[in-house]
Amino acid sequence: MRSLALLALILAVPHPVGAQTAPPPVAPAADPSLTARSRELIAVVAGSGDFNGYFAPNFRAAIPKEKWDAVVASMTGQMGKPLAIDRLAPVTPFSANLRVRFERGVVNAQIAIDPAPPHQVVGLLFTGPEMAGDTLDKLTADLRSLPGTTGLGIYALGEDAPRLIAGIAPDNTLPLGSAFKLWVLGELAREVRAGDRKWSDVVPIGPASLPSGITQNWPPGSPVTIQTLATLMISISDNTATDTLVSLEGEQLDRFVTQTGAPGLAPVLTTRQMFALKSPANADLASQWATSLEPSVRRKLLDTNAARLRTTPVDPVMFAGTPAKIDTLEWFASPTDTARMFDWLRKEGGETALSLLAVNPGIDPNTRAEFDYVGFKGGSEPGVVTLNFLVKRKDGRWLAIAGGWHRGDAGVEEARFTMLMTRALVLLAEAPLPN
Repeated sequence: MRSLALLALILAVPHPVGAQTAPPPVAPAADPSLTARSRELIAVVAGSGDFNGYFAPNFRAAIPKEKWDAVVASMTGQMGKPLAIDRLAPVTPFSANLRVRFERGVVNAQIAIDPAPPHQVVGLLFTGPEMAGDTLDKLTADLRSLPGTTGLGIYALGEDAPRLIAGIAPDNTLPLGSAFKLWVLGELAREVRAGDRKWSDVVPIGPASLPSGITQNWPPGSPVTIQTLATLMISISDNTATDTLVSLEGEQLDRFVTQTGAPGLAPVLTTRQMFALKSPANADLASQWATSLEPSVRRKLLDTNAARLRTTPVDPVMFAGTPAKIDTLEWFASPTDTARMFDWLRKEGGETALSLLAVNPGIDPNTRAEFDYVGFKGGSEPGVVTLNFLVKRKDGRWLAIAGGWHRGDAGVEEARFTMLMTRALVLLAEAPLPN
C-alpha cells in the first residue's frame, strides 16, 4: 500500500529548486525570463496556455498533460479561476517563490526554469492553499461533497482521552491503506519501553513484498536495525520493512491493537498477505476472510494457508486500476481509533517513535513551519486515501487530525484530498480551540 509523498502537490522533476529552502541573505534579481514564465503560469493553469511549450520535456515526462489537467482541475475546483501572480520572490535568478491569486484565495508555489533559452519550466510546486474566509464548517462541507465515503476527526489532545473538535462520522471505520503501520510502530515502541527490544537491535530483512519502498530490492536476509526498518516503514511506507516488523511482533501486535482500541485490525495482515488475498487465485480465501469476522477464526485461516499465501504470485498492476475489495479486504479503523493511536504514541511511544513520525511530515514546508511538530502517516491504493497528522501548535496545544476518503466504483483524487487536508492544517495552526 502506498503512502502519499512528502509534499501536497508535487508537479516537478528533480531539480535544485527542491534544495533552495534557505535563500541567500540578499535576494538576487529575477532574470526577465523567470518573470515572464511566472506570468504565463496563469494561462497554463487556466487551460489556455501552451502546455508543451511551457514545460520542459523532462517535466512533461514526469507529469503528462492528463495528470496535469487532473491536478489543476482539483485545485481550481476548490480555489476558482487563477487571476494573477501577486508576488514573485526570487530565490536565484532562475527560481522563485510565488503567491498565485485565485478567485477564492491564494496558493503558494515554487517555480524553476531552465537558464538556457527557451527557458522552459523544469520545476513547479504548488503548496498550501489559503482560502479567503475559510472555516472548518466550509472544509467539512467540501469533504462531504466528495463522491463516495469520507471520514474526518479533529481532536484536541491532553491528559485525558482525545476530545473531538470537528468531524464527519469520526467513529465509522474506514479502509486505512498504509496508515495501519502506526500500530506496528506503536507495538515496537511498547516493546522497547518494556525492555524486550532496543532500537539498535539487528534483524534480517524478511521476504520481499511489493513496493512501495526500497528494501524489496535488497539482498534477502540483509541485517538491519529495527529503527531503520521502522523509519523506512513510516517515512516511505516500505512494505518489506513493514512485513519484517509485523512478523517480528507476531501475536503481540494483535493484542496491542485490541488494547489500544482498534480491535478491527486484528489479526494484522502483512502487506504480502493482503496482496495475496486480493489475488484472483485466492478468491475462495478472500470470501472466507470477509465472512469470518472473529479474529481467532481469521488467524486460523492465515496459519492454515500460510504456505499458499506465501507462494501466491502477485502482480503489481493489481493496484494500478479499479479498487480491489476495499470494503472487505483492507486494514480498517476509525478516525477516533487513529487519534487514540497518535495520543498513545505521544504519551507512551517515546522520543524515537515521535522522531520517526516527523521524518516525512506529509505537507509542504510552508504549512509545516506553522507548527512546532508534525508527525504523519498516510496510505493509499485505488479507491482509498487516508491522511493522518499529529501536530503540536506554536502555543503548545496538541492535535490529531485523521481523514479518509474511499469509493468502490472508481479511484479517488489524492491531490484533491491532500489540498483539503492541508486546508484543515492551515485553519488549525492558529484557530481558537475549546478549553
